[in-house]
Amino acid sequence: MQEDEEVRPPSKSARKREATAAQDLGTRLIALKETELAALELPERLHDAILLAKRITSRGGLARQRQYIGKLMRELDPAPIEAALNAESRMSALEAEQHKRVEAWRTRLLTEGPAALDDLLKWRPAADRKALQALITKATSERVDSGSRDGASRELFRSVRALFDSISR
Repeated sequence: MQEDEEVRPPSKSARKREATAAQDLGTRLIALKETELAALELPERLHDAILLAKRITSRGGLARQRQYIGKLMRELDPAPIEAALNAESRMSALEAEQHKRVEAWRTRLLTEGPAALDDLLKWRPAADRKALQALITKATSERVDSGSRDGASRELFRSVRALFDSISR
């Protein structure tokens, strides 16, 4: 082997980039809900450190805890954790998109009334026209109190979401 082909350790800049990437990944883990964190099945020390970081309110203390989490992260292969976080992110994006579509349908049903309901029934003929019409009427009626209107609006949202859920299965 020649001197030029020697295997050299990573440069100081490369080590700093890796440390920063590990710390950034740790910060993303701190932002997760506890149920999402438990689903990742992290080593116990790392899991405990992340839970502790969630409770720290001091800015300096949190910075030190993030550095410690970054140190623990450097001992692990980050690829499976990154993949799980990216999959979770994609699922969240899909759920948000579906929520927006359902909300758009509810808004359309409340503003356009029977015309929008006809369009919805063309798309989903098995939907219960009478039940949906009753919810639309209750949610838009001035004769009922605002609490009942809001409740009917939420129930209409749940009904439309159930139509979307039955399609995606």
